Amino acid sequence: MTDDRAPDPQAAAAVRDAGLPYFGRPEQGWRLRMYTIIFEADTRAGRWFDLGLIAAIVMSLTVVVLDSMAAVHAVYARELWLLEWVFTLTFTVEYIARLACVRHPGTYARSAFGIIDLLAVLPTYVALLVPGVNALIDVRVLRLLRVFRILKLTHYVAEFGALGRALAASRRKILVFMSFVMLVVLVMGTLMYVVEGPEHGYTSIPVGVYWAITTMTTVGFGDITPQTDLGRIIASIMMLVGWGTLAVPTGIVSAEFTAQRMHREPTTRTCHECLSEGHAPSARFCRDCGAALPPYRRDSATA
Repeated sequence: MTDDRAPDPQAAAAVRDAGLPYFGRPEQGWRLRMYTIIFEADTRAGRWFDLGLIAAIVMSLTVVVLDSMAAVHAVYARELWLLEWVFTLTFTVEYIARLACVRHPGTYARSAFGIIDLLAVLPTYVALLVPGVNALIDVRVLRLLRVFRILKLTHYVAEFGALGRALAASRRKILVFMSFVMLVVLVMGTLMYVVEGPEHGYTSIPVGVYWAITTMTTVGFGDITPQTDLGRIIASIMMLVGWGTLAVPTGIVSAEFTAQRMHREPTTRTCHECLSEGHAPSARFCRDCGAALPPYRRDSATA
């Protein structure tokens, strides 16, 4: 049974400020105990749960990789199939438990975490429940989707969240940078099309843009190269520009990542009065309601 009451605005705002999604912490009962284990990694039970899920994710990915190898599949097909279902059922129980213990399961189901959890189990059920799936979708596609389970690691590794916040904070700068790059490759690709012409393989402007992109990124497949002296000069300029261009997005994201690290990393520490989350380990009072916070002990389990 879910709690459909409206979320506390102050608690939701505090969680958003901390960079955490607000799914709603139950107030009491078995849902609170389950929530503490599943979502609050600051407790001993929560850490054991996270470590167990990480191990299951890694082993599941190993099964997927082994199953894609023809020699291994020919010998251990049945064992791999059984292991796949063990992991699928494990992740299914975890997904249902997450929906059951939060006050707003719809919010969780629509969140990035919820979608990733669904992708972790959906392909196996699709292959089982849709008899003609092999006629519509190659089974390798379903195996590829199972690899998305690696994204579940973002539940448990704080650095993923920090990197995501850094990318989100620098999205406008990256968009401006990408616009500049597209402008450069369009101009230089068009110029190369005019200089080299179809007789040297530059049959259209899109082909010239393709050459400009591979040259700027220093990939250089070699399937199309300039033959004239002027074309080689342009190519040399593009290579030098590419060296400098590659460093720009790295600097943007690194600066934002450093700025994110300067702030105190949030925890799942919860105020027992207003249920707001994300308080720093050193905090003594709730930043929303002012109530005294329980002592922060990383090795203690929440009752």
